[in-house]
Amino acid sequence: MSTKTASSIQSTPTAPSTPSSIANPAPLGLLGFGMTTCLLNIHNAGFIPLSIVIVAMGFGLGGAAQIIAGIMEFRKNNTFGATAFTAYGFFWWSLILIWINPFKGIQAADPISMGFYLGLWCVFTLFMFIGTLKHNRTSQVVFGSLTVLFFLLSLADFTGAESIHTIAGYVGMFCGASAIYNSMGQILNQEFKKTILPL
Repeated sequence: MSTKTASSIQSTPTAPSTPSSIANPAPLGLLGFGMTTCLLNIHNAGFIPLSIVIVAMGFGLGGAAQIIAGIMEFRKNNTFGATAFTAYGFFWWSLILIWINPFKGIQAADPISMGFYLGLWCVFTLFMFIGTLKHNRTSQVVFGSLTVLFFLLSLADFTGAESIHTIAGYVGMFCGASAIYNSMGQILNQEFKKTILPL
C-alpha cells in the first residue's frame, strides 16, 4: 500500500515551465518617450507654441504607451524597464495635469514649484542613468542626456533664464532622437536577425 502510494506520487507529472511569450515592450516605450520628448522640446527650443498637439501626444504616446510598456516589463520581470516606462509615462500625465490645472481652488504651478518638480525628476533620472551602465551605449546616451535635460529645465525655472530653457530644448531634441534610434534599432535588429543599427 505504501509502496504503491509512493510510486504514484513519484510518477505524477509536473507542469513544465514555459518561456515568456510576451513581445519585447521596450521599443514601444522608447518610441513613446522619444517622439513626445522631441515634440515638447521643439517647443522648448522656441520653434512651435505649446498647443493641443503636444498635450495629445503627451497623453497618448508619452503617457499611455509608456505605461502599457511598463506593465508589460513588470510581466517580463524587468525591474528597470518596468520602473522607467511606468514612471515616465505617469510623468507625462502629471505634466498635462499641471498644464491644464483642472481643479478649482488649486493654485496653478509657479516657476519655483516647477523647479523642484523637474529637479526631483532629475535626481530619479540620474540614478536610472547609473543603472544603464549595465546596459547598451544607446540607453546610456538616452538617460544621460535626459538627466542633463531635467537639470537644465529645473535650472531655467529657478533662475528665469530663457536662454537656459532654449538650450534645454536642443538637449531634449537630442535625447528624444536617441530614444527613437534605440527603439528602431531594437525593432530592425530583431526583424533582420542581425545588427542593422548598432546599439
